Amino acid sequence: MAEPALAVELAQAAPIPLAARIECGPGELLALAGPSGSGKTTCLRAIAGLIRPASGVVRCNGTTWFDSRTFLLPQQRRVGLVLHSYALFPHLTTFGNVAAALPPTLPAEARRSIVRELLEFVHLGGLEDRLPRELSDGQQHRVALARALARDPQVLLLDEPFSAVDPVTRRRLQHELAEIHRRLKIPIVLATRDLEEAAALADRIVVLHRGATLQSGAPLEVLGHPRTAQIARLVDFHNLYTARVVAHDSACTRISWLDYELQAPLNEAFAPGIEVCWGILPAHCILLWPDRPSCGAHENAVSGTVGEFLPLGENVAVTLSIDGRRDVELRLSIPTQVATRNGLQAGVAASVSLLRIGIHLMPYEPLERTAEVCDGPPVYCIDPSIRGA
Repeated sequence: MAEPALAVELAQAAPIPLAARIECGPGELLALAGPSGSGKTTCLRAIAGLIRPASGVVRCNGTTWFDSRTFLLPQQRRVGLVLHSYALFPHLTTFGNVAAALPPTLPAEARRSIVRELLEFVHLGGLEDRLPRELSDGQQHRVALARALARDPQVLLLDEPFSAVDPVTRRRLQHELAEIHRRLKIPIVLATRDLEEAAALADRIVVLHRGATLQSGAPLEVLGHPRTAQIARLVDFHNLYTARVVAHDSACTRISWLDYELQAPLNEAFAPGIEVCWGILPAHCILLWPDRPSCGAHENAVSGTVGEFLPLGENVAVTLSIDGRRDVELRLSIPTQVATRNGLQAGVAASVSLLRIGIHLMPYEPLERTAEVCDGPPVYCIDPSIRGA
């Protein structure tokens, strides 16, 4: 297997805990996903050379930037860094902010040519003479991106770059980043708390929690098949429960949940009789209408009472209290027009088919403790395989 363009292994116990492994290939966009305090910015700062971890390795295109004997200063690393605050020089124009990243020995005509080309690349042509205060948030983001690219970086680091803009501008900038991703052939690492953003933009996602890498993979794999219940909580996997494995058939694994026996994809890693955690995404929960039989009507059908009924534009967020139990709720999303046409509202009885293909099994852990670990005060644990690196 070829060496990745960017390979990072970081370890540190205090004051900022780290136990992170990151790999990013040429032309790949990698998203570091996790809640505030998960270590995303710390990892980016370590890659850029702004902090020095206790131990580990940072290698880019075969060159060691950091290990037990080496520590290249930030100016010695070809890194483009875009911060969520943009950090533009308020007294410099758009042209001046971008030009500030170029080598001072570069001839004047070459500087002008490079800056103009970069400003066209980020759709800022004609705004060379404006100061940051005369630019919108989206335009300031583009200036910061052009300045980062002016260094001719070997890796581009983006630290929640869209957090300061309004939703419309955010979507526009996300589209522009996707286009830049297609045109650049360097690794791009995006730190974000927005899982939808990570899923839409990234080739791979790394889930971080308290400085540690918990899971890495393609967006659909990580968000749809978290390895543990803790990771499921971190990636906003709402429908999370415990059950007991009943048996394995030729095509499925049967689990006992409440008074139901559900069919899940065959997974013989979990022996009959043991407890497991399981989850299902709202997209795999199909509402069954009494007067219109569904092809999924006989697949893991469960019943309950509609609790929350919250219209959110094109869709309605619905919670279904299974068998009327308020402590066991299933979340699903239904198109608003479908819910309106069928008279769905709070308090009515409803049935749902839990599609077998969408049921995901995970090792057992108490869900109360899982929520506490994800949402409570930090508990720092360093992977012992990294500690001695």
